[in-house]
Amino acid sequence: MQTENKPREEGGKRQRVRANMVNVYIMGKHHVVPEHATIMRAIEYAGHQIIRGAGCREGFCGACGTIYRLPGDYKLHTGLACTTLVKEGMSLTQIPSVPMEKAVYDLEKLTPDVNTILQVYPVTFRCVACGTCSKACPQGLPVMDYIQAAMRGDIAEVADLSFDCVACGLCALRCPAEIIQHEVGVLCKRLTGRYLRKESKELDERLQQIRDRRFDAEYAELMVMDKAVLSKLYYDRDIEP
Repeated sequence: MQTENKPREEGGKRQRVRANMVNVYIMGKHHVVPEHATIMRAIEYAGHQIIRGAGCREGFCGACGTIYRLPGDYKLHTGLACTTLVKEGMSLTQIPSVPMEKAVYDLEKLTPDVNTILQVYPVTFRCVACGTCSKACPQGLPVMDYIQAAMRGDIAEVADLSFDCVACGLCALRCPAEIIQHEVGVLCKRLTGRYLRKESKELDERLQQIRDRRFDAEYAELMVMDKAVLSKLYYDRDIEP
């Protein structure tokens, strides 16, 4: 996440604050913020304008990875700024992105087995099963387990265990073997979708309808629809339980 400083800023040492407010340290500077605020809301309350990388603000996109420490706790904690609440004395910083080399590959030339993992992400096999990646995951996913599955060539298991990954990269940031866990998960999900998924008659029919441009008129109508009307249409839609 990238932020821009605004004139409003509180400096100084940790101090006693009024009820419902807490002391936090945002990227090294002291601020007093509402105790029930998420980290993202606290950053904005402190006078920073979030100008890039905020994403969905609902815990789905993984754009707001954050690391923080708490008073008297030696651990380095991780979380998403949009879903993690601030705590008294929290010292935090944002991770705009995690540097990595994303593999380029042709899915049609790959096979859903361990050879593909060896070819595309050989660093996977440096895993020492320490579990640090799982501890760092803000989604609570068994990251180490799906990396171990990748090493066995169990592509479907990787896809299943990494299904809720938001690709924030915090696992890769903490990994002593420097594995890019979330990208291994993405690869396996693509392989599963291409080669291992169960056949679905309904899905095939819908894809054919799209190819036949059956919904083009409705798409065109949505593209010019007033925002308020579009919003109401979205939130009034039927949602399966």
